[in-house]
Amino acid sequence: MRSVYTQRLSMTLTMLVLVTMMPLSLHQAEAVCTGRNPVVFNFGDSNSDTGGVAAGLGNLFSLPDGRVFFRRATGRLCDGRLIIDFLCESLNTTYLSPYLEALGSNFSNGANFAISGSSTLPRNVPFALYIQMEQFLHFRSRNLELIDQGATGFFGVEAFTNALYTIDIGQNDLSAAFSGPNGGYQQALERIPLVIGEIKSAIKTLHDNGARKFWVHNTGPLGCLPQKLALPRTNNSDLDAYGCLSTYNNAAREFNCRLSTLVDVLTSELKDATIVYNDIFSIKYDIIANYTKYGFEYPLTACCGYGGPPYNYNQNILCLGTGYSVCTDGSKYISWDGVHYTEAANSIVASNILSTDYSKPSVYFDFFCQGIPL
Repeated sequence: MRSVYTQRLSMTLTMLVLVTMMPLSLHQAEAVCTGRNPVVFNFGDSNSDTGGVAAGLGNLFSLPDGRVFFRRATGRLCDGRLIIDFLCESLNTTYLSPYLEALGSNFSNGANFAISGSSTLPRNVPFALYIQMEQFLHFRSRNLELIDQGATGFFGVEAFTNALYTIDIGQNDLSAAFSGPNGGYQQALERIPLVIGEIKSAIKTLHDNGARKFWVHNTGPLGCLPQKLALPRTNNSDLDAYGCLSTYNNAAREFNCRLSTLVDVLTSELKDATIVYNDIFSIKYDIIANYTKYGFEYPLTACCGYGGPPYNYNQNILCLGTGYSVCTDGSKYISWDGVHYTEAANSIVASNILSTDYSKPSVYFDFFCQGIPL
């Protein structure tokens, strides 16, 4: 992900594409937070960054990013909305503002600390998960300080306790383990326990500061990304039945297994907390394996990139760089730029999340503001 946003340059695209979205679950369409303003604090990487890296590093984003829904670039690495955007829509609340955005932000429903390119390690480097935790603690203390001074319109202790804390991180850690001359599957396996340790530390830090409701996403099928598939290989022996790289996906599965176990352990330890684990890998892999059922035509080809079929990805000519090409209709593609999903794909992922079929325990996304005893 890091290599995608750092090389983005500006350009203009006049074509706007409208995507037919899948409906959200009936529960989410009808049951919105009752008697309480939904507050969400999100942590992660570009899978849920709503403009943090643009605000924090000054990176320039322009069309075709954002061409589908916003009709302008918003700092999201997508042609439209991200999964977190659809989840916010299910609560009938506004999209999360990036914590680092100085102008025009609306923090009445929470804040987004996710930054594109973020990982868990090394922990002291902006904007690692640990740094995002430090930013949140500063945000929390300032809110409480201002309230103590008599200010209004800020979050108090109860608001932080009743909020939902969403975490979606780890993909960049796995990618880094595979990179370089010494990278590979074994290096990924050695890195996973350290990554899980950082996520554990983050959840416990949040819990120590009043958080009680968590929503954790596992990582997707890394071996199905055009970015990975376009890497040189001597033969196709590592490809699975759907054309994805088994080695990368096996590493992702191991990470997810460890993450699921962590959630189980923390659920047992933190008796007053609810931690919901969401199987994003299975959702995304099913979309790729059964892409025609979902209305897609190109499961492993980037809509915006360079090189043409089968992957349309070149690490030296990225989307919004110079010389790239962009598809006319992104709704036929799962991958937007070789690393991130299109809005069309994100909408389906969100719909499956909201169904509760991929959640453990099986609860609706709005559980945190419905007063549902768990």
